[in-house]
Amino acid sequence: MPAIELPKVSRPEDVGLSSDRLATLSAAIKARTDSGHIPGAVALIVRNDRVAYYEAFGKRDPLADDAMKKEDIFRIYSMTKAIVSVAIMMLWEEGRVFLHDPVAKFLPEYAGQRVMMPDEALVAPASPMTVQDLLRHTSGITYEFRGTRPIHKAYADAKVFRRNQTNADQAAALAALPLDFHPGTQFEYSRSTDVLGRLVEVISGQTLGAFLKERILGPLGMVDTGFHVPEGDLPRLAGGHAKDPDSGAPVLLLDVTKPAMFESGGGGLVSTTMDYARLLQMLANNGQLNGTRLLGRKTIELMTNDHLGDMPRPVDMIGPGFGFGLGFAVRTHAGMGTMPGSVGQYYWGGAAGTTFWVDPAEKLFAVMMIQAPAQRDIYRVLFRDMVYAAIVD
Repeated sequence: MPAIELPKVSRPEDVGLSSDRLATLSAAIKARTDSGHIPGAVALIVRNDRVAYYEAFGKRDPLADDAMKKEDIFRIYSMTKAIVSVAIMMLWEEGRVFLHDPVAKFLPEYAGQRVMMPDEALVAPASPMTVQDLLRHTSGITYEFRGTRPIHKAYADAKVFRRNQTNADQAAALAALPLDFHPGTQFEYSRSTDVLGRLVEVISGQTLGAFLKERILGPLGMVDTGFHVPEGDLPRLAGGHAKDPDSGAPVLLLDVTKPAMFESGGGGLVSTTMDYARLLQMLANNGQLNGTRLLGRKTIELMTNDHLGDMPRPVDMIGPGFGFGLGFAVRTHAGMGTMPGSVGQYYWGGAAGTTFWVDPAEKLFAVMMIQAPAQRDIYRVLFRDMVYAAIVD
């Protein structure tokens, strides 16, 4: 296996970015960490395959009162979804699964699911849930926190998110619940990627963690990414405020200090900023990094194009000008959205505020790590706005 080299560092001006404008970005983040609005942050920008910005701010953990370092470890929550989507597409490239395959082909318990109608009547799905549906969140599965209808209460009552279960246990629990809508008819952010994680296990014969380590994390040199933080690395684990600075509510973060029984494909991984940058560089390079190829160019194109068309979707998740591909939200129009970017840009984030995007037209990608759940929408927008404002050439 070839050695995985670190990205080369460049002056911002050498890749068309303004040092002065990046200093303004730094000042904006520093002001907010100094005020305690967020504990700390690590931010990285790569353009033309060169690191043009890589900075740490504030505190790693307010309770420990130590400075954030670039190599610190973060809970990335739903940024796990991109990695698991890559895993499924690797199996797809090997001919072991088709996108049109019914999920029930691999998980027979999904053959008997019913759709819950608005009047709570249960009816047979108009078409089977497919692997593509799981990847683009059109499966009919939902999240228990995405509403207050009877189906969301059923999810909560079933305790579909529990640490003391296996991936097989959760997949079976979800299969026993009704669907929110007919598969393939609308987008709804969901536990679909948790089910994809179980599919990886069934198809590969490995646990999800073992497959990811052998096929993705190891080959890309993502040595600090996994479903828990080893004891020796716990001093690098970033933490959140004990209480939210805006609401005063307790800040609850996933316990990643010991091995996980449930390896959530939708939100269980921890990572570092540079580890995740290796994944993004692989995607930006059309599937390979330093001679290690995970996916083909056409596969990346398939994943990062819109798969929703005119399907209904909640605007709080995908606003005007955007769609969703196979694992990522994607930009479909240069205008309409409220944030800058290019058509073809793809992105996602995590519940604690981590965020990334890749902009092929600008040959740019960026990632920011924070652990501040209630502030995530503010900082995703601030970071993206100010990075694009720093592009001068």
